[in-house]
Amino acid sequence: MPEAVPKPELMRALGRLVRGLSALFWGLPIGLVVCFHTARAESLKGFGVVPPIVCTALLFYGVLQLTSFQSQEKVWRNALDRTLALSLLNVGLSPFLYWWNKVPFNTFFTVMVVLMTISALLFLGSLNVLLQRLGAMLPDEGLRQEIRQFTVLNMNLIWATFLLCGIYVALSQMRTPPLYLQAVMIVLDHGSFWFLVLLVLLPLAMTMALLWKTKEVILDSVFGGKPPSA
Repeated sequence: MPEAVPKPELMRALGRLVRGLSALFWGLPIGLVVCFHTARAESLKGFGVVPPIVCTALLFYGVLQLTSFQSQEKVWRNALDRTLALSLLNVGLSPFLYWWNKVPFNTFFTVMVVLMTISALLFLGSLNVLLQRLGAMLPDEGLRQEIRQFTVLNMNLIWATFLLCGIYVALSQMRTPPLYLQAVMIVLDHGSFWFLVLLVLLPLAMTMALLWKTKEVILDSVFGGKPPSA
């Protein structure tokens, strides 16, 4: 049986946990906006590769802050290592957003941007799994049920995003698709913005809400002296 963690060490780990959750909460929307504008717009071109690197590094920092909490729990640690590896991959791939904006027809840059998009979606999914593992270790049953319900919905939306992207790529490779498949292509082309809102922004917003709720529960039950709900 592992030795009991000294209270000062536990409090420091909880403090880093709260800081990590806060960094992830703010880093997710900022990273999405900055990375999108770096890849598509002209407004951030003057800053070069710095903005996407800083934003993705903030997410890496947030996950890194979680590593000191319950490091002896194997299931938690495995989920944490996966999320940390994906966040580090996003940092390494983020400069290609700027380079692709500068040279959009470069095949290598295009492949790297696609790879980062996939990695970012996987990171969002891995973060939801990480929240599930964290919620299982916290003594708040209401929070645990809320995390379980919304993370399942988030994961389904993320997998639906991958499925629709796969269908779109497969249809675009067909020279003369049947008429009903052409209709599907038209729907995907004209409804791409709403698909983005539903399949990406919705799970992102719900993940942010779970991060904030988890942080508030920890602050209230541990640092605020309020007893956790049964």
